[in-house]
Amino acid sequence: MPSFPYEELNEMVKRWLEANRQAQEAGDWRPMAEMYTENATYGWNIGPHEEFMSVGRSEIRDIALGLEMGGLDGWTYPYQKVLIDPEQGEVIGLWKQIADRTRPDGSAYEIAGIGGSWFRYSGNWQWSWQRDFFDVGNATSLFVEMIKADALSDGMRRRIERAASGEMLPGHYRLGQSPADLWD
Repeated sequence: MPSFPYEELNEMVKRWLEANRQAQEAGDWRPMAEMYTENATYGWNIGPHEEFMSVGRSEIRDIALGLEMGGLDGWTYPYQKVLIDPEQGEVIGLWKQIADRTRPDGSAYEIAGIGGSWFRYSGNWQWSWQRDFFDVGNATSLFVEMIKADALSDGMRRRIERAASGEMLPGHYRLGQSPADLWD
């Protein structure tokens, strides 16, 4: 893995955070695909039997940032900490996942635990590799709580119905069968 100057990686992080802020405001993460190389991979684990992987900028835009983020309009992902490793050209950002709905007591629906993204920088202001991590059990628990409280947006309801359909969705693979390894 090539090293990069800390200043360049720090500037990439600033650009990424600004693009993330703009995407959240617009409710559309797809423009962020331009921040990936043409052959980048982006994936995460979904539990003991399934993982998600998109390969290439088009799949990242259409599936990871389009379909997978569908229904999460209004959700925010404020980064809490960012760790930069210029020797390996890698970045880890730790974030929260906060819904746009609140409980009757006024508290935000928020997925408990730590969420994060691990990035590999490729130069030219683009990531070549991203892996996300979050607590699937806590995410499921929050979604169930929101369902019971009738606190889902229409988009989130459609997202959950799609996930519960039983069919393998685009970008979803049985554990160990995705086109790129999570630990590339």
